[in-house]
Amino acid sequence: MIRIIPITDSKARQTISRAILEQLREWFEVDESREQYIEESAEQVFFAAFDGAKPVGFITMKETGRDTAELAVMGVLKDYHRQGVGRQLFKELKNAAQEHGYSFMQVKTVKMGVYEDYDITNRFYLSLGFKELEVLPLWDEANPCQIYVMYIGA
Repeated sequence: MIRIIPITDSKARQTISRAILEQLREWFEVDESREQYIEESAEQVFFAAFDGAKPVGFITMKETGRDTAELAVMGVLKDYHRQGVGRQLFKELKNAAQEHGYSFMQVKTVKMGVYEDYDITNRFYLSLGFKELEVLPLWDEANPCQIYVMYIGA
């Protein structure tokens, strides 16, 4: 049985995010970017999914505006994909965002159609109810940034 737990200790956040992201190199292959996600996770709202004592996924949130939070980074071990772990993590994060008074949530990923692995990610975000906002050349030409948004309450 998967349990979703809020993690408040900075070191534990980094330990969990490192354990997950280093096993998801298809999505987090750039060392500098992966390290930045791990470093920043220490100070973000953070939920982890556990199978027994083993962390199998996590999700973080940061504020990007007075009314908007961002799903900053998320990872679920491949053996746990398509088992509802990501949905459970997102549900907890969305509830936390609503409790903090945010009206919108956004998430950024690589545009659909560029890489097969990211197409899986795009379909997941769309299935949660995110809507396309725009595509920006935020990272570089090979990785156009798709921004999705979701209204989560007043």
